[in-house]
Amino acid sequence: MNRVLVESQRDAGLAALVHAGEAERPRWAWDDTNRWYPGLLDAGVRVDRAHDLRLAHTILRRSPLTEHTGFAQVAPGPWDALDPAPAGPPPTLPHEERPVGLFDLGEVTAPAPDPHAALDPEAELAAQEEAVARSGDPGRLRFLLAAESAGALVAAELHHVGLPWRADVHDAILTQRLGPRPPLGRRPDTLEALAVRIRELLDAPPTLNPDSHPSLLKALQYAGVGVKSLSQWELMEVDHPVVEPLLEYKKLSRLLSANGWNWLDTWVRDGRFRAEYVVGGVVTGRWSSVGGGALQLPKAVRRAVVADDGWTFVAADVAQLEPRVLAAMSHDDAMAAAGRGGDMYAGIVASGAVATRELAKVGMLGAMYGGTTGASAQVLPSLARAFPRAIALVEEAARAGERGDVVATWLGRGSPRPGSDWDRVQAGAYDADDGARARSYTRSFGRFTRNFVVQGTAAEWALAWLASARRRLWDLGEAGPAHRDGVFARRPHLAFFLHDEVVVHTPKELADDVAHALRAAAAEAGRLLFGAYPVEFPLTVATVDSYADAK
Repeated sequence: MNRVLVESQRDAGLAALVHAGEAERPRWAWDDTNRWYPGLLDAGVRVDRAHDLRLAHTILRRSPLTEHTGFAQVAPGPWDALDPAPAGPPPTLPHEERPVGLFDLGEVTAPAPDPHAALDPEAELAAQEEAVARSGDPGRLRFLLAAESAGALVAAELHHVGLPWRADVHDAILTQRLGPRPPLGRRPDTLEALAVRIRELLDAPPTLNPDSHPSLLKALQYAGVGVKSLSQWELMEVDHPVVEPLLEYKKLSRLLSANGWNWLDTWVRDGRFRAEYVVGGVVTGRWSSVGGGALQLPKAVRRAVVADDGWTFVAADVAQLEPRVLAAMSHDDAMAAAGRGGDMYAGIVASGAVATRELAKVGMLGAMYGGTTGASAQVLPSLARAFPRAIALVEEAARAGERGDVVATWLGRGSPRPGSDWDRVQAGAYDADDGARARSYTRSFGRFTRNFVVQGTAAEWALAWLASARRRLWDLGEAGPAHRDGVFARRPHLAFFLHDEVVVHTPKELADDVAHALRAAAAEAGRLLFGAYPVEFPLTVATVDSYADAK
């Protein structure tokens, strides 16, 4: 049963209305989860099921399963122009970081028109339901829309609860690696010492700024260091004393810019890092994040992720998710068998397809991402003989992309079309000057569609895993000390997500139950997507008090 929430209900006792309605286990339909759910969570109301009209609209407009319907063929409208709402208020910049305008006289500007005001959620829901019913496979699309909407609920809850973060530990990490926090506009001591050393080794003037790539590259070339770029791999091939301090400077500079003191001041509040995830932020269906770098937390700062007193973390990640998904999609029995019992790459070696685990990994990544040179290209023929169905599936997806066709994930998410650049390049393909460019463009889009079908289906598996884990964790109930007010004060809950990895913050006495729930959710996700096909999705699970100890 769907129950549609409309704009007029936002200020009319919404939390009480939804709390009472949850007893009937409806599926709430709303324009954007982030516009409704954060306020409900703040009011102590958890929603079990929802249908996110914005996310579903995007899927149904692009899916090959609905391309023949009026829903997909109608001209773009206000739903197509709808941007995702933010998960919460923007982080507060530290006072000294706030930009000050020279003529900041406090001008009053008219508020931008609300793009949601012109939307009709009830009509949109009816149109979506009709499009699914008329689609080429209603069952798969319904599953995809439910999984995508469940992911939106998870993302809002992840932002609401936040990831426990010890600011004092983070500061100590930075101080140990970089030196004491410097005044605004100054380098930390360690970076400044490295900058001085780099100038000395290059016989460069004191004005050389190692953070300026053009200036640094010019200084390297002037000193006889024959490099064409500042990439780590190219620098490591050079025999010169400046390489070691320069690589160290680059590494520490990345730490400072990505997760330094400014990041800490901006993104960590009240002992929590609250990531803003964007569900379906990547065209394959993978999540992205807005600021804070939630999907790129380096190991250097993970020691600051410390569980609350009486609580612990259960971290779980699935091994070789994309190759396992490929085996299931293609029904390649030999490849599915290679993944049974643990390490799929070791199983590929045991099958006799390749000689070493490294070659198995490089070869499979090359098959899924379009590696055409080096070791991946060398072992691809062997992999094609050993796993013909799997390799044929990605090869066919690549050929479709090279023709400019749309491909789809297992549940029906469609790839974007090549666009006007494709048509323009292909129109000149027979011209001698443009032929090479056209071939390069064609191969590039083929590599994209080759990976789209696998990465997108892996994202669908992850959504199903999250949805199942969310339900199972809630069913475990309450235990231990209350670490916060609110819905999850005494309940295990998802606290972090990274493509094929989750971190659950849980009362310690429920840690074993949480580990079991995550494994059961992974098995359920495989069954929901691929039925009884015998492919395994084994998890590596660790119970730790600090995220740094998970791997």
